[in-house]
Order: sequence, then structure tokens, then C-alpha cells
Amino acid sequence: MAFTAMFGPMAAGVIDEDKLMTNELRPGIHWVGAVEWSLRHFHGHELSITRGTSYNAYLIKDGDAVALIDTVKATHAAAFVRDLEKLVSIDQITHIIVCHAEPDHSGALPEIVKRAPKATVYCDRGGATTINRHYPGLTSPQIVKTGEVLKLGKRSLRFFEAQMLHWPDSMFAYCPEEEILFSNDAFGQHYASSSRFADEVDQAELWQEAMKYFANILTPYSGQIVKKVNEFLGMKWPIGMICPSHGQIWRKDVTKIVEKYVEWSSGKAEQSVVLLFDTIWHGTEKMAMAIVRGLDAEGIPYKIFNAGVSDFNDVNTEILRSHGLLIGSPTLNNNLMPTIAPFLESIRGLRFVNKIGAAFGTYGWSGEGCKRIEEIMTLGGIKIVQPNLRINYAPSDEELTKCIQFGRDFAAHLKEG
Repeated sequence: MAFTAMFGPMAAGVIDEDKLMTNELRPGIHWVGAVEWSLRHFHGHELSITRGTSYNAYLIKDGDAVALIDTVKATHAAAFVRDLEKLVSIDQITHIIVCHAEPDHSGALPEIVKRAPKATVYCDRGGATTINRHYPGLTSPQIVKTGEVLKLGKRSLRFFEAQMLHWPDSMFAYCPEEEILFSNDAFGQHYASSSRFADEVDQAELWQEAMKYFANILTPYSGQIVKKVNEFLGMKWPIGMICPSHGQIWRKDVTKIVEKYVEWSSGKAEQSVVLLFDTIWHGTEKMAMAIVRGLDAEGIPYKIFNAGVSDFNDVNTEILRSHGLLIGSPTLNNNLMPTIAPFLESIRGLRFVNKIGAAFGTYGWSGEGCKRIEEIMTLGGIKIVQPNLRINYAPSDEELTKCIQFGRDFAAHLKEG
């Protein structure tokens, strides 16, 4: 895929470091968001975010036109209004662009609409529905479609309907004169920082958070994402900067995050294994340790997670990275260990692409655990490539040898592709 033709390098001379210190991305284009340092869970308690987050909004002052792209969560609305007033009188805002109406990006919208009576609200067709459901009677937005252009002053905004990146109402706004893409929830990270730009932060942390964000939020829509990204690339809009609504702004090597989205949504993964287990009297744990000896003997890297003490969002991130998944549980009450169940439900909902798997575990007298693991993995799109391995109560030395072979067999399937 020819990314470089579209994502050409932005001329270094247009970046004024003094301006960037005041959150001015280009003359008259400002970051006006909020940083939430202490938040540790998102979407209620569904998503762990160990490094906080930000709610990125952007202001364009261009002649008589003043355009606001997205807002912030309602908890930050007062500070958002205060900071905006340092740049412009809010009643002078003429255009409000709602790229996605999820409350973390539209929470301050009612306050802004109230204070900016001259402003027209723009969104795609899905956004009109979402805005009305969250804020009944707030506004009658102007619906825009892919390719439509909103003229400001010397600048303009083009729109691209980006459904399922990651809601039906998601869209991009693009400023061709500055080669800036405002991508909302696409290409972001839950990552709080005093810096605004991706090249200014720890790269290992940044990419871990970018992958975790994709794995836990966007993975279910992988098929749509491939199509949408390819459709967007077909627009041939040169991009020098990507401004997402969470985390850091991409201004260098901007092709990389787009390439990663294509890679992740296409199911491209490392030849490695995630092994997830829980145990009661250490029998399933002994099986797990023997299985990875088989993987190790075949040169296959792996990561082991005990479900009782692991964060399922972090495990999902490693599953996205890896091609193989092994899950082990004792049978308890004719079912799984309760600690394993939420991991499996998360995997079922995320529907990872191009993964292979197998199940193992101990049992006392009924032994349904492995079957339940296989059923749910299959519902989640994981291809079961070998029969499960069940051991009664505690594994003997001979049975541990079978576990080692189980790992070798799985390694062979992994090497087949």
C-alpha cells in the first residue's frame, strides 16, 4: 500500500516551536482540550487506563470564521470554557464540528451551544441521531457527507464519514491547507502527558497505549476498519499531522500509526503465544508450565497470565499482538473458573482476527471446563487447532510429558501460519 504518496513529510519550516509551547499547532489552530491524569478506568469500569487520558478538542481562528472541532467530557466543561475564552469570545464561534458525539467528546457541547448562538453544528447522519439521543432538543445540526467542504476563511474543512471507527456517528475533519487530519477516536491512545506530540513522549509507553486502545476498543470492527482506511486512502488527501481526540498528536512519521491500524485490523500478528490460566490446587498451573516448555523447545515466545491477578485489557493487548492463544481452567461447578469467564467473554465480544487456540485443564469428576473454553473461543473467532487436554485432579509425570507435547503440537500449528 502506497502510504508515502499520501503522507508526505510536512515542511519542517512551518513548525514554530514557540507557537507549539502555547498549544498552537499552526498559526490560528489551537489544541483546546483537557488532560485527566488520575483516571484509571474508562467506559465505566470496562477499560483500564493506567496512564490517564486526554480529551482533545481543536479551535481554528480564520478571519471571521471560528471553528471548534469537538469538545470535552462534561466534568471538564467549566475549565474548557475558561480556556477557550482566553483565545476567543465563545459567542464568536461560527462553526461547531462534532466528529463523534460520545459523551467524552461532546459533554461540553450543551454549554458551548448555549454560549455560541451564531454557531452552526455540523455532523454526519449518524451524529444527528446520537446528538439528539444524548442532548434532546439541543440543536438541529447540518448533516455533512464524505467529500463535502466547509469554507472558513483562507482555510477549509473537508469531511469523511468514518463509521465504526469506532461508532456509527464517527467522522473525520480534514484541513487541506494545513494537511491536518482531525481523526477523533481513530489513531488515539489513553495517555496523559504534559506534551501534546507523540514524538515528545516515551515511545514504548506511547505504542503500548496505542495498541491497547485498538485492541480493546476497535478490534470488533476490524473488517470495517480495513475498508474504511482503504476508502480514506483513496481520497488521496496529503497528511502532515494527525490530531486524535485522545492522547498524543502525530506530526512525525504519521504513516506509522495508519499502517499499524491496517496491520492490526488485518490480523497480522507475531508468531507468539498468550497462555492464560487459573488454578485451584496448582494442577492446571503445572500443566501450563509444562505446556510452555513445549513451546520453548520449539523456539516459540510466549507470555503467561494468571487470570486471578491479571487485567483483561492488558491480556487483550497481548492477544492482539500474538497469533496463538492457549487457555486453561479447572472445571468448577460443571463450568469454568469464575476468573476465566470475563476474559472469555471479552474475547468473544472483540472477535480477534486470524488467531488459533486450544484449551487445557484439570477436573475432578465431570470435566466440562475445556469444552466451555472451546465453545466461547470459537464464538470469538478463535480457530481451535487441536483437541483439548484434560487431566484428572493432578498431573502425573507421564501426563506432564503429554503437556510438553501439547505445547510442541501447538507450536507446529503456529508455524504453519
